[in-house]
Amino acid sequence: MKQHIQTLAVHAGEVKGKNKDIIQPIHLSTTFERNEDGTTGEYIYTRAENPNRSAVEQKIASIENAKTAISFSSGMAAINALFDTLLEPNCHIIIPDDCYHGTRQLLDNFFIRWNVTAEMIDMTRNSNIENAIKNNTKLIWIETPSNPQLKITDLEAVVAIAKKGNINTVCDNTFATPLLQKTINIGIDYVMYSSTKFFSGHSDILGGVILTNREDETSLSIRTYQKMAGAVPSPFDCWLLNRSLATFPLRLKAQCDNAIVIANYLNSHQNVEKVYFPGLPTHENHEIAKKQMHNGYGTIVSILVKGNQENALHFTQQLQIFKHATSLGGVESLVEHRRSVEGSHPISPENLIRLSIGIEYVDDLIADLKQALG
Repeated sequence: MKQHIQTLAVHAGEVKGKNKDIIQPIHLSTTFERNEDGTTGEYIYTRAENPNRSAVEQKIASIENAKTAISFSSGMAAINALFDTLLEPNCHIIIPDDCYHGTRQLLDNFFIRWNVTAEMIDMTRNSNIENAIKNNTKLIWIETPSNPQLKITDLEAVVAIAKKGNINTVCDNTFATPLLQKTINIGIDYVMYSSTKFFSGHSDILGGVILTNREDETSLSIRTYQKMAGAVPSPFDCWLLNRSLATFPLRLKAQCDNAIVIANYLNSHQNVEKVYFPGLPTHENHEIAKKQMHNGYGTIVSILVKGNQENALHFTQQLQIFKHATSLGGVESLVEHRRSVEGSHPISPENLIRLSIGIEYVDDLIADLKQALG
């Protein structure tokens, strides 16, 4: 029986033990007893497989409508696994010009030893992608919406371009989540999430996940990398994530409903220079977002506070409900001055503040923004 995603978020991946637990127990054992003849059962060693990890991977795969989910100890570990598997020495990768700084730093600091060339382009223009492709291009890395300026890339167009050159595509779909944007269904080869964010939703789990419908040697090697490199989530983190996913659709809807109200409020505020939010008709890529995003436009709103970095930081200091902290996707509302955390090569405007909208009562959030903006 085909089930609604709200039902899958609660029940997918359930494992029925002999005790018939309603809530799955935590399997903390690092090793599992062999059969009398020395053969192994379903589980051998927790780095390779664990019941809690298997359960949460099945649940996430069901939510995404993907054949395979491979979980990691962090979003960066998942990104590294993709780079290590899909890239090769002396190759070329295309990434967005508004890209998560951790992705850029991983390429700049570590894959430089392979002489990997990472070309940053504006992916809102399809012609830029076509013009950037070289004979040694191995991967097109997409973020849509991007972090933090919420640029939108036309996924269908990228898939068509990539197929012509037999180039792999990956989409970091963390901001949209599978509830708003089905990248696998569109034809993207691999989708990646920081499960720390919306999947967890409570700012208490670190994790990442890769999903795919491909069943070739490359995809199998990502699973092998997970097991051999050992960057796996703990059983307790998997248990917490499984629990958190049950409320994921409810949390995200409340956050999206709040975000559109707040984006509209900020869009008319005299002390806000610009609002980045794909749900606004004034957003440069609104029509593409409307085509490929469904049930909402996300919960992240970025703004340019009028003035300079000092004005932007003053705004964060005046907030009372919103907390100034890294990360996003939790039930609590956060703000972050992105340029401060982007390392030695920051790309965000000095007056940009990224807001992660939580599930608090929206009028209270607006009142907090009003008093902080002045």
